[in-house]
Amino acid sequence: MNMTDSPAARTRRLLDEARYLSLATVSTDEHPWSAVLQYAWLADPLRFLFGSATQSRHSMDIAARPLVSGSLFTSGGALMAVDGAQFAGVCRELSTEEVELYHATFYDAVLPDAADRAEWTLPVSALVAPAPHRLYLVEVEQWWLVDTRTWAEDRIDRRAEVPLSALSGM
Repeated sequence: MNMTDSPAARTRRLLDEARYLSLATVSTDEHPWSAVLQYAWLADPLRFLFGSATQSRHSMDIAARPLVSGSLFTSGGALMAVDGAQFAGVCRELSTEEVELYHATFYDAVLPDAADRAEWTLPVSALVAPAPHRLYLVEVEQWWLVDTRTWAEDRIDRRAEVPLSALSGM
């Protein structure tokens, strides 16, 4: 990890290298939940795609309260090789037209091996009503990167908010 890289370069590396993100939701009775999900990402503006069952706790939370937050990280094994990001945004189920548009993008990202993709990819018809699975989209509204510039000196774990405009063109 090179902490002197631009926020866009670090973000791009994180999005490409992290295999999973953690997505936090809150139910209508204010119970928090966190789910670890495979994802695909889209740029300009930054968004995440993920698939889930409609009866999963996070899917039901999203249907009732679309505000979400989350994180993702990579680790090279050494303490200073860890890099990560946190985000906040709005999540929603994709329409049938959007599922058709993003279907290949999602499965190409989460199943990079062609044989795995052929075996495990659900058809579009299995991702729209009345099927029990859906594709979801998180529209990222805020983005923070781990800020380790002074960690070696004071051991305080910080985050630095990155304006979304700094990520355009990734």
